[in-house]
Amino acid sequence: MERRERDAPLPVEMQGRWTDIEDPASELFIKGGEIVCFARVIDYDYMVVATDDGALTVSLKMNDAAAEEAFQRANITELVMTPDGELHAYNVRFASQFQRIES
Repeated sequence: MERRERDAPLPVEMQGRWTDIEDPASELFIKGGEIVCFARVIDYDYMVVATDDGALTVSLKMNDAAAEEAFQRANITELVMTPDGELHAYNVRFASQFQRIES
């Protein structure tokens, strides 16, 4: 596991524009350390990057433990890139699978 501050970029494999496979109007955009999902900028403090059984995971976190529960309900909190190249985003209330938008 590696802790990275918000100004650090997310892994290269996750960079770019993605669309929800069940709702093509919903997009996920990752550029550097900025994440925009469902037309909202995700305001997080740091990320934890790890690899588990070939899957690349990014967990978005808050420094303020008291704000963590509200953050987990309002934002995506996890990004997972499977070994097959599928990108999933989720939180405690939902999960979505995204496919890359080819420019």
